[in-house]
Amino acid sequence: MGLIEEQAIIDTSAIPNNHTNSGTHRKCPLCASQKIQSLPKFNGARLASCHECSFVFSERIPTGIELDQFYCEEYEVTSFLSKITINRYNELLDHFEKYRKTNRILDIGSGHGFFLETAKKRGWEVYGSDYAAGCVNVCKEKGIEMHSGTMTPDAYHPEMFDVITSFEVLEHVYNPNEELGYLNSFLRKGGIMYVTTPNFNSVLRYRLGEQYDVINYPEHLTYFTHKTLIKAFESKGFEKLNVRTTGLSLTRYRTSKGRSNQEYVSETSDDELLRHKIEKKWHLRALKSTTNWGLNLFKVGDSLKGVFIKR
Repeated sequence: MGLIEEQAIIDTSAIPNNHTNSGTHRKCPLCASQKIQSLPKFNGARLASCHECSFVFSERIPTGIELDQFYCEEYEVTSFLSKITINRYNELLDHFEKYRKTNRILDIGSGHGFFLETAKKRGWEVYGSDYAAGCVNVCKEKGIEMHSGTMTPDAYHPEMFDVITSFEVLEHVYNPNEELGYLNSFLRKGGIMYVTTPNFNSVLRYRLGEQYDVINYPEHLTYFTHKTLIKAFESKGFEKLNVRTTGLSLTRYRTSKGRSNQEYVSETSDDELLRHKIEKKWHLRALKSTTNWGLNLFKVGDSLKGVFIKR
């Protein structure tokens, strides 16, 4: 059953910095240990695991040419925005209100700017970033201050933001330590970062193995779990406030099994149709809450959702 808390808007701004030659990780990109080993069950995606911290990542580092081809020629950013997702955005923004001091919010991987549009309507001064020039232009037309391309340490002033968000972006980054270091410097003390990313320890990944279409080079280069997401943020000066693992995607299951070619985020996807049914029926909402409670208890939901504060 596709029990989804919020629609995933998959964006691309934080993909790796351009480089001309592909390479191979010789040490863990999270803890720098050289004790890494290939995962035989995921040879097609060239996945490796760190013996010290258990972080899972693509051994291969893609070239700038590979990334440009994938993100500029093959990758599609959704133009569909569900009313239910707008409701989820507003619930998030309700939570962010108590952190509003500078009144500035940054969204990494803004896509078509749906989240920042919602924040702007609530009086936030909104900033975004994206790798794709088309997305940058769309956001600028909506009055969003945009950074184009990969993240750099001079992209923003130190301690400029109250809140930084990252919806389904961190998994696109081969160097998460560098990325999170930049973002920490942009966030004021006492500000928060909200992140969503696929959970490598999800029920679907256990069920489908390498067939799970989240495992996809060069789109996804790092694969977090509850444990490694917390480690990544804490190693860069953040403190965990909350990390949950929730959701099961019927769309992901069917597309991974080759039973459907539906778009993951669309008005007619299995997940979206189910979301609408759940919103209308109290007993389905209760079932969703119970299911997500269990998925979070055992840390096996499809999605990781984390809130971290800069102390």
